[in-house]
Amino acid sequence: MTVAIRVVPCLDVDAGRVVKGVNFENLRDAGDPVELARSYDAATADEVTFLDVSASTQGRATTLEMVSRTAEQVFVPLTVGGGVRSVADVDALLRAGADKVGVNTAAIARPELIREVAERFGSQVLVLSVDARRTREGTTTDSGFEVTTHGGRRGTGLDALAWVRQAEDLGVGEVLLNSIDADGTTAGFDLEMITRVREQVGVPLIASGGAGTVEHFVAAARAGADALLAASVFHFATLTIGQVKDALRAEGLPVR
Repeated sequence: MTVAIRVVPCLDVDAGRVVKGVNFENLRDAGDPVELARSYDAATADEVTFLDVSASTQGRATTLEMVSRTAEQVFVPLTVGGGVRSVADVDALLRAGADKVGVNTAAIARPELIREVAERFGSQVLVLSVDARRTREGTTTDSGFEVTTHGGRRGTGLDALAWVRQAEDLGVGEVLLNSIDADGTTAGFDLEMITRVREQVGVPLIASGGAGTVEHFVAAARAGADALLAASVFHFATLTIGQVKDALRAEGLPVR
């Protein structure tokens, strides 16, 4: 069975505003999250992802009130991540209106969190958010890709490919793979990273980081991504969701 490729705008939220930078730095304002979510829902987005990018750094939970207001405006699946540290946090986000919840830093610190959430709510609600980069001088992993935390600011020394395999075994339902090196550059997705992670896991793979042209989306889909996530090109009107879907269809790729 062929699964339709999803096109997913991402709202990186900091202090109540959507922000976007390059390699997670030099953030600039991109608008109100509720208004943007509503506009993307109207523009045929297949899902919307809401990431509280400063929650883990500041040691706090995602702002539930903003999640609730966003969920009221969006009639496609809403994934929320940032600062999720416990089963109780997941429960609160689902009650606020999230359809799926992303985990990152807390799961790295305690992988059993994945199993606990999957057993309580089901794997279908759990997304593993992986901020990965190519290893830098002084760091070595078997794959050459390292998992980072805190918006890409902290290396973990954890091999990205080994981590996604472990997370799938523990019960995660999807993997959101974000290339820290490509993030915000609009120079294209990290196709090697997508391909190699695709080889490791059977759960749906969401590719993120680097989209700049419709051809970039097509290439990521051909590399094995089941969903294509982007922020800058949509927030600043470089591309529309419709243009991306048209390009995918033109290449014979199934879309919703």
